[in-house]
Formats: sequence, C-alpha cells, structure tokens
Amino acid sequence: MREKNIQVIQQLLSAPKKIAIIPHRNPDGDAMGSTLGLYHFLLKNNHFPTVISPNEYPDFLAWMPGSETIKIYEKDKISCTQLLHEAELVFTLDFNALHRVGEMENVLNTLTAPFVMIDHHQSPDEYALISFSDVAYGSTCEMVYNFIAALGKKSEIDKTIGTCIYTGILTDSGSFRFPKTTGNTHRIVADLIDLGVENTEIPNLLFDNSSFGSLQLLGKALQNMKIFYTNKTSYTTLTQDELDCFNYVKGDTEGIVNYGLSIKGIDFSAIFIENKEDKIIKISFRSQGDFDVNQFARDYFNGGGHRNAAGGKSEVSMEETIRKFEELIPTLKI
Repeated sequence: MREKNIQVIQQLLSAPKKIAIIPHRNPDGDAMGSTLGLYHFLLKNNHFPTVISPNEYPDFLAWMPGSETIKIYEKDKISCTQLLHEAELVFTLDFNALHRVGEMENVLNTLTAPFVMIDHHQSPDEYALISFSDVAYGSTCEMVYNFIAALGKKSEIDKTIGTCIYTGILTDSGSFRFPKTTGNTHRIVADLIDLGVENTEIPNLLFDNSSFGSLQLLGKALQNMKIFYTNKTSYTTLTQDELDCFNYVKGDTEGIVNYGLSIKGIDFSAIFIENKEDKIIKISFRSQGDFDVNQFARDYFNGGGHRNAAGGKSEVSMEETIRKFEELIPTLKI
C-alpha cells in the first residue's frame, strides 16, 4: 500500500467508528476469511464493525469464528439497509465492482460514507476512496494480513484473526497449489501457525464434511462430464432438477470444476449450473498454464476473475449455453 493511503486509513480509524464490512454475493472461503479477519481486528481496536453479506454463506464455512454475527441482506433488508446507512466507513473485500453484491448495490450507491476496497481481482471500478488492489496476490486474506501489518498492528493478529486469514489463503490458493502461492504466502502461513492456528484441523472442517447428497451430486457431475482432448478442454453440467434430486445446499458444488483439470492433458475446465430462481446458468472456469479464463469469461459470458480462475453467467437456456461453449472450443488457443 502507498504510504499516503496508509496515513488516510490510520486517520479514518483513529477514533471508534461504526463500520460495515461487505463480501461479494455467494461468499467463498476468501471472502468469509477476509471479512471476518478484518471484523475481529476492528473489534479489537474498539470499533463497531458489522459484516453484512448479500446472501447466505455456505454451511461448510459456518464454523468460522464470528460467522454467527454476520447479517444477511436478503433475509433482513430493512435492518441491513439501516446498518449500512449508519456506517461511518465501509470496507468491501474480495470484489472490486459493486454489481458483485447483487441487489444490495442499490443501497451502496446511496451511501455517503467513504469506501475502502481490499481486493486481488483485475480491472477494479473506481468507487472507493482508498483502494488496496493488487492482482499479484493469491487471496484477499493475504492482503488483509499485509493491510494490518502496514498499519503497524501486526502484533495484534491473534489466533482468531489468524484462523480467518488462514482459511481464505488455504481455499483461494487451492491448498497452496495455484501459481500465485509465493514464498511470502508460506511465510505468512508459518506466522499464523506459530500463533496457534490449527492448520491440520481447518482442512478437515473445510473439505471433510460432505453430505451423502453432495457426494451423489459430485458423481452426477462426473457422469455428465465431456472431454475434448484435441482442445485440452473438459466441461460438465448440473441442471436444476439434478440439484434438487440430491438435496443441493449452498456449497455442494464447490470445487467440482477442478476435477476436469485433474485429467491428464486437460488445461481448461468449466462447469455450468442451472439456477431457475435467478433464471441464469452460473458458470465457473478453471485453467492451468497460459490460457486466460478471466479474459474468456469477460469476452463471452458476462464474467471475470483471475487468469486461472474465473466465473460467468448465461441468461439463455442450458442447451443454448452449451452450444455456444462448444462452438467456441475449437477457436481457443489452449
């Protein structure tokens, strides 16, 4: 962070404030970890923070310290809107465009409080007074750690804050397998482990608590998978009927897209998930190597993200969406 920005934030935080902390819609481990890590840090510094999520977070993250305090906008719009208008400072974490919060964007656009953005995605919008935006980072949680350190408060990172930060680093790095996992990432993790963060237990809480239905759903997704070896591409689909058949709950499809990349010779993978309530096909893209799924998602599927991990959506039927994708496959340089 620039020294000037650090000074501005230090001034903003120099006296107790009501602070809203906002993750993106459908928060993942990094969004939850960064917002809750910042929440505990601000609480420790005598502020009055509230994490307000646009919608429900997945069950496999419900164990995280402080998760029970999170306000859900979709469940209580009146109360959350009041909290947002009362906020004297607003942090937005793990996203860089206000449309990523869905309907809550309408409220955020009316706020007069200054915004602080902490995020590692490409092409940030310019809505924040202070932006800590850097695509070199593998997770927003790693940025939150450095944000706290830049404020001269590294010594205040304790086991609780560290547990939140570790969770986001672990999930967004693909368990330390993705290219943006650096030596600094591991040095931060080492510091967190030294603070008592339970690095052997957290993966169990995140990855070893599947329901029988979620495993059946995974099986169905693997059955639906199609492979294009010549184009180094795989994709799978899940319809709304298939989700309903296996009692889908939020989080059950997390990580399924990565199975395609585990196939020898495949460098580009996608999953298409039907959501009849929102009338969209939700899409996740993953790649390894040089193929830029962020640009692909931006160009063809109203999305974006990172070079090797991105998302998108389609507002036409599953059949039309898949037809478009299959027509694009031979044109790609993977």
